Amino acid sequence: MLTVAGPSNSRGDFCDGVSRRDLLKIGTLGALGTAGGWSLPDLLRAESVSGRKSPKSVIMIYLVGGPPHQDMFDLKPEAPKEIAGPWRPIATKVPGFDICEAFPRLANLSDKLTVIRSLVGNQHGHDAIQVFNGRDPRKPKPTGGWPQFGTMVSKIQGPAYPESPPFVSLCYTCTHGPYNEPGPGYLGMSHSPLRPLGDTRKDMVLNGITLDRLADRESLLKSFDILRRDIDHTSAMTGFDSFTEQAMGLLTSSKLAEALDLSREDPRVVARYGTGDPTIMIDANGAPRVPQSMLLARRVIEAGARVVTLNYSKWDWHGGLNAEGRADNRIFTREREDFPIFDQCVSALVEDLHQRGLADDCAVVIWGEFGRTPKISARVGRDHWPQVNCALMAGGSMQHGQVIGATDRIAGEAAARPVTFGEVYATLFDHLGIDPRHTTINDLNGRPQYLVEDTGKLIPELIS
Repeated sequence: MLTVAGPSNSRGDFCDGVSRRDLLKIGTLGALGTAGGWSLPDLLRAESVSGRKSPKSVIMIYLVGGPPHQDMFDLKPEAPKEIAGPWRPIATKVPGFDICEAFPRLANLSDKLTVIRSLVGNQHGHDAIQVFNGRDPRKPKPTGGWPQFGTMVSKIQGPAYPESPPFVSLCYTCTHGPYNEPGPGYLGMSHSPLRPLGDTRKDMVLNGITLDRLADRESLLKSFDILRRDIDHTSAMTGFDSFTEQAMGLLTSSKLAEALDLSREDPRVVARYGTGDPTIMIDANGAPRVPQSMLLARRVIEAGARVVTLNYSKWDWHGGLNAEGRADNRIFTREREDFPIFDQCVSALVEDLHQRGLADDCAVVIWGEFGRTPKISARVGRDHWPQVNCALMAGGSMQHGQVIGATDRIAGEAAARPVTFGEVYATLFDHLGIDPRHTTINDLNGRPQYLVEDTGKLIPELIS
């Protein structure tokens, strides 16, 4: 049964072992099992008639472990075999915009995509932090650490609608800690993402709680009042109040719950994306290969979220045995397995955004923490390579159908138009209507901090 009050212990958990944060997340998905009522498409159609539209938004997709740029979007077929590998580029709809032959669907959408081939300033370790906040973790940071992108958007803009959280994470929890999203930094728990997936999903089942009891909001509010009295009046109280408000808003509206329930989606649309098993962590410590996460992201954006993050599969292909002791980590074996699925689900997302009128409002960025070595190792893999990386972007009313930057003849260094993580995030802030050149947020010491490095420099090639 669901416990909503009880003595807290030193860890901030209740006597049944459920944390305050997870307790509130239990209520978030309470309407998932609701039968009848309006579906998400019904709600969206009604909003269209009433004039309400989705807010400007961003979907950030993290390819866990560092994808091989020279096998995906920056092929070098004229390089020596030990660098070029077996893949060959194919032409796309845009002249000069060649990509891997394993991506025919994306090739057909090239006019709606941008590839950045010269992403520089990457850190060298398996740490997702730079992907999520754009900051070089090797540089000094303020007390509490840098907040991630969605956390800053939550602080600056808040929710677009009372029933929709501004920041939703669809990331699965990886056993390798640095692969996971960083915390909220100096902005605190009140601006952490709502996390309906991952290791806390088992806590989101309303065992023994009927819809009638959920409808008794007055009693539920009294329970929360009791819970508040058990909480020390510390800085965490502000975050707790924010989560309480968010949880109650979600309990009174099934919109986000509808978005997270793929049984309400057209089965033909689900099939276009493909499906994967969320319980299988690729190479034991990566993220699951779950194409439907991208469909969930689109649905959550339609439900009113401003930022959605997700992690997808495991791309750390050194060669030899994988983390589970199987000899299937040879890079080209894994690429033949992963590339077609990636091509299918990413192309489905881009097509969906355009077909549903969301492409102007929703920007997408797909990347990893670094690139891979030009030379293929003796174990038939590519190792960590921070010198250059790539990113794929779509949507957001940007000028797509182009390649930005270039690398040298072996895809080892940026040879033209280097781009930084800060520039990408500055451009995404700008898309959301936030001026990264002048907007600041005070840290815990009261010092104003700019949102990105490089003083908010935008990518002019993308700005229409």
